[in-house]
Amino acid sequence: MEKIKVGDNVKVIQGDDKGKIGKVKSILRNKGKVIVEGINSKIKHVKPSQKDKVGKIINFNAPIHISNVMLCSQAGLISKVSFIIKNDKKIRVLRKTNELLQ
Repeated sequence: MEKIKVGDNVKVIQGDDKGKIGKVKSILRNKGKVIVEGINSKIKHVKPSQKDKVGKIINFNAPIHISNVMLCSQAGLISKVSFIIKNDKKIRVLRKTNELLQ
């Protein structure tokens, strides 16, 4: 079981977007990175090709290393995650607030 899952709110703790909060869109487990909505936004210029006669400018969210984000509670408080076992199920818990996460 992972500490950060798709759909969690996370806060960036290092880098250019430090302090911003966003929702996790996907996790790249083999690279140890996450893609967060609105965080680490990049621009890519695409040249015209045989299929597309016109060039484009594409905005996308680049991956950010998983160690540079922390889980965020509803109140905006960041905290580490621990696990408890309840009814033979492993449940994630925020350490600072003891808030249960699903």
